[in-house]
Formats: sequence, structure tokens, C-alpha cells
Amino acid sequence: MSIWGKIAGVGLGAALGGPIGALIGLAAGHAMDRSMEGAGGMGEGPVRGAEASVAFTVGVIALAAKMAKADGQVTRVEVDAFKQMFHVPPAEAKNVGRIFDLARQDVAGFEAYAKQIARLFRDRPSVLEDLLDGLFRIAMADGIYHPSEDTFLRRVAEIFGFGEHDFLRIKASHLGPDGADPFTVLGVAHDASEEDIRKAYRRLVKENHPDTLIAQGVPEEMIETATEKIAAINDAYDRISKMRGFN
Repeated sequence: MSIWGKIAGVGLGAALGGPIGALIGLAAGHAMDRSMEGAGGMGEGPVRGAEASVAFTVGVIALAAKMAKADGQVTRVEVDAFKQMFHVPPAEAKNVGRIFDLARQDVAGFEAYAKQIARLFRDRPSVLEDLLDGLFRIAMADGIYHPSEDTFLRRVAEIFGFGEHDFLRIKASHLGPDGADPFTVLGVAHDASEEDIRKAYRRLVKENHPDTLIAQGVPEEMIETATEKIAAINDAYDRISKMRGFN
């Protein structure tokens, strides 16, 4: 069964617990126990395998829906950006749409989802970064990076454990070659040595490689986001290499 079929299962919702488990239960038409509705209870420890993919997928859907609502309204282009980011089979569109619609009713509650995801993937920061990348793609979809979207994403990044330096690095990778500072994309100072720049580049490529992310729980359906991130990292390194005259 694909990851999309599994997200509708109340069994996995109960296993995950927390707000993500409750959302799965609501989408599946089941009443979840009240002990699973809060941020506490189950869903505290790291997850692996199928549970990791389900938690990641539902977390992305919930946060994407609330992020799209952050500027006051969910637009068609934002919904389309989500569909492009996550390749949803037509047969599973109703399940995914049900979760998206439940979550997008308002922005309230997004911190609870972010906190549970942060707990579930606390030992895999590259997975959390990939999720944040997906949210940036939705924020940029309409061509306007609204201040409320920036506030939303900064708070999610903070909950995920990313400091200001990393937040700016992640944000820069989504501004495009004309708007992004290549040094910021690689997370290095403008006067960094060639060796430090190469080390930062190799580390980011390794952390964001699709195979690495899949092994850590990122669904294959979202690997396009990782591929685009790698392209931005490569572009930044190429630009710096030309500036500095690297071989």
C-alpha cells in the first residue's frame, strides 16, 4: 500500500498519537481518544519506517494547509504548489484533501503539529529541514513572500531547532539565483576560506541527497523538493567558485 493509503488508517493514527494522530483519525472518520489530541501522550519518541513516512506526510499536509492560510486566504496557486510538491495519486486525492481541509480552517494549532514533528524527528535535522523547504515552496508559490508567512516559517524553524543563521540559509535557497546570496545559501561567511566553503558545500549536498532523506523517513513522493534544494546548493557553489576563481 502506498503512503497515501496508509494515512487514512486509524491504526497508524493511534500509534502516532498527538495532534497528528488525531488528525488522521478525524480524516478517517474515527473518534480518537482524548488523550491523543494534545501535544503530549504518544508520539513522543523518534519513529522509523512506515510510521516515520506517515508522520512526515501528515505533518507536511497539516503545516502546509496552515501555512497557506497564514496570509489570510488559501489560494489556488498555493494548493497547486502543494500538489506539485507531493505527487498525490488520483485515487488518494480525497484522503489527502480531507486532511488538508481539516487543517486549513485556520492557522491556530500549527505549533502543536510542529512540536510533535520536532519530537518525532529530533535525531534527523535534515528531515526537518526538508519539511521546512516544502513549506517555503508553498509560501513562494504566488510570487509574494508575505510578512505573516515569514513569521509562521520562522516560528516553525525555531520549534524545529534551527537558529537564525540556519533559517536565513534555508530561506536563501528559495529566493532564486537572482535574489539569493550564494554565501548565505551555503551558510558561510563572505570571507570564508576555500576549504571551509568546499566543506560546507559537501556537507549540504550529503545531508540533502534524496537517498539520504528517503532512508531517514522522507516519502519518495516529496523527493522533488530535495532535488530542487540540491540544484540551489550547486548553483550557489558554482557562483562562488566563479567569484573566487576556484578550479
